[in-house]
Amino acid sequence: MRIGELSRRTGVHAHQLRYYEAQGLLEADRGTNGYRAYDESAVLRVKQIRHLLGAGLSSEDIAYLLPCAVGEVPELAGCPELLAAMRSRMRRLDDQMERIARSRDALAVYIDAAERMGAEAYPPFDGSDDREPVPA
Repeated sequence: MRIGELSRRTGVHAHQLRYYEAQGLLEADRGTNGYRAYDESAVLRVKQIRHLLGAGLSSEDIAYLLPCAVGEVPELAGCPELLAAMRSRMRRLDDQMERIARSRDALAVYIDAAERMGAEAYPPFDGSDDREPVPA
């Protein structure tokens, strides 16, 4: 099938399919006319890629995981590469969540302090005023 048909059947834009191919996640043969030709298994492969992207994995992680993928969702066999990639991704997510929590806590302190000072000490903010707030 050509790229337009694969796009229609998976709901994934052609430019994304070309990106998956460039990343080594998807394979296509080239016809004599230069058009990409995908076999039927490409539909399943694209669905697997979409599910794994939805889990927050990078295309690099997915390249390691695809040989372990079985089924559309997919289920992942216990390949060593799979476990290492998922644990690495989990550590990165944990680090991001800790940074976000610290940022949120700091922002809450600033909001609390600003509310205690009283909103009347600040000019109204409509996004167009570049002046610094005047302290009370």
